[in-house]
Amino acid sequence: MEMKQENCTVITEFILVGLTDAPELRVFLSLLFLLIYGVTILGNLGMIALIQVSSQLHTPMYFFLSHLSFVDFCYSSIIVPRMLPNILKQEKAISFLGCMVQFYFFCMFAITEVFLLAVMAYDRFLAICSPLLYTVNMSENLRMLLVFGCYLCGTVCSLVHLCLALKIPTYRSNVINHFFCDLPPIFSIACSDISLNVLVVYIVATFNEIVTIVIIFTSYLFILVTILRMRSAEGRRKAFSTCASHLTAIVVFQGTILFIYCRPSSGTSADTDKVATVFYTVVIPMLNPLIYSLRNKDVKAALKKVLGSQLLKSPFLI
Repeated sequence: MEMKQENCTVITEFILVGLTDAPELRVFLSLLFLLIYGVTILGNLGMIALIQVSSQLHTPMYFFLSHLSFVDFCYSSIIVPRMLPNILKQEKAISFLGCMVQFYFFCMFAITEVFLLAVMAYDRFLAICSPLLYTVNMSENLRMLLVFGCYLCGTVCSLVHLCLALKIPTYRSNVINHFFCDLPPIFSIACSDISLNVLVVYIVATFNEIVTIVIIFTSYLFILVTILRMRSAEGRRKAFSTCASHLTAIVVFQGTILFIYCRPSSGTSADTDKVATVFYTVVIPMLNPLIYSLRNKDVKAALKKVLGSQLLKSPFLI
């Protein structure tokens, strides 16, 4: 189908539609997302700081968890600070360069998290299925290599998407029906043939999801078998508790990614996609530190110890 070239133009800036046009919801949504973002910042930076200062948390699991908190903090900070004022403003303009930069870093950290969650599943597999060899198998060199691999996958995949997006010459509109710069709504206003772009997004996202889900499923299958063979009820309870936190984070995050990026184009409305996207860009970065701290005795014990030592050093107690 030929595009009408007379309606196509080179874009220097985009207009983001945002979450809603309802004026009565703007103040409520801005306050709600400000609260969520505040909890996200405190939770993730607090988790990173706690892991750094608490010697009992200097283990492979918390090493990966500190990187998960860093990634959550980064990709939430790429989206939310710009989204907050846009909720209240009528004009929600973003430059073409700013839009591409926002997409690149968001995509990089989101893909990094996909692989990081799979690495954390593999770490739990080693810890529960081979506890005596855990520290040997999950050596410091292997930890660094796995984390580097996660960031490398995120960087390369997002760079591929960015290069293809930059090749789109013209657009029939500069209005993006979304609250941030993401590929599907950008593709919907492109004038040129973007079938290659759509295909690459679908293939890369599906490949990443299949690889990571296979790793996660296999790891937890072996974990389940090992747990069921445990004679100690306390051991089974502790293992289930540790794994439940990780599985909760995986199901919510991976489920949303599958819904948005790993399905062929369909009649799903843009509003439905926006609501789903809010979960993994705004809500999940807030939930992850809460999930891993509230259900984790080690984290709570480390927090009490740190807070207790700080209180003892307080000048008000001298």
